[in-house]
Amino acid sequence: MSISPEIKEKAPLILDAIKQSTSVLLHCHPSPDPDSVGSALAMKFALEQLGKKATVIRGDSEIPQAFMHFPGAQDIVMKSYWEIDPADYDLFIIVDSSITGVSRTKAVQLPAEMKVINLDHHRTNTGCGSINIIDSNYSATAALLFDLFREMKVVLTPDIASNLFIGLYTDTGGFKYPGTTEETFSSAGELVKIFPGFSQLVADMENSNTLGDLAFQGLALSAIEAVCDDKVLLSVVSYEAIKEKNIPDGSISAGSISTILRSVGRYDITVALIECRPNLVRLSFRSGNSGKYDVSKIAVALGGGGHRAAAGATLELPLGEAKERIVQKLKEMYNL
Repeated sequence: MSISPEIKEKAPLILDAIKQSTSVLLHCHPSPDPDSVGSALAMKFALEQLGKKATVIRGDSEIPQAFMHFPGAQDIVMKSYWEIDPADYDLFIIVDSSITGVSRTKAVQLPAEMKVINLDHHRTNTGCGSINIIDSNYSATAALLFDLFREMKVVLTPDIASNLFIGLYTDTGGFKYPGTTEETFSSAGELVKIFPGFSQLVADMENSNTLGDLAFQGLALSAIEAVCDDKVLLSVVSYEAIKEKNIPDGSISAGSISTILRSVGRYDITVALIECRPNLVRLSFRSGNSGKYDVSKIAVALGGGGHRAAAGATLELPLGEAKERIVQKLKEMYNL
């Protein structure tokens, strides 16, 4: 398997920055997915192998219970960026997001003396570090880290391999999304040689729903409507409805709903609008025809980011206004 020229060029720089550090910060992005959590945990194990102290913080959102069996997940510090002292760290390795993915509650200002490395596969990320590897040719940040670790001569232990595999598996939709390549399967094959218990890892994740998760899905699926002349499918869930059903924060996942909606094949664009608290709406976009409808464009226009087929953003607006803005943007940007 070939390693990209950029990784070959920058791996020594990253290794040198790590060697010069004493305490490294890692994070999970808001509404974390397995690629966010798995990549952060894999990097933590790699840093510890290199003799460094590494801390993964939860970030803005709760870590879904379905991810808490990933190796190392119990060591995640359940704090946001605003609940730690950044001065305790001299290196911040931002994986699977840009600086805007560190927190969406307000703009993050990093200490001037903190060195930043940004490793991501989202093409909407322009890079926020003194060292950046942003490569959308990788199907997951976990796949990028797989190559980076090989170039850095990190030993791929079962703990590292399992976290990389789960990120790779989920960000490719179980190896069915566009962008899944021969290299994807080659990397996955190498990882399962190291961690043969991958099937149980996936089963534990996919069978970890709580009653709150099911209640949220039921609520969201009961709030479906078609817009843009029946070309776009929305699920619009209010904060009031979430509280009425006593649904916990950890069960609220906009991405899971937009993905379910995409299974209705006649709609090329699906959107979940979830009012997770008053005047704060999480948006998740999915495209069933990303060649024609690149949903990363609307996400970026709304201050978010992502991929052609899957993207997200957050709006600080009342739910009704957020919906009106989304419908207007959909019509403007995609000629619907």
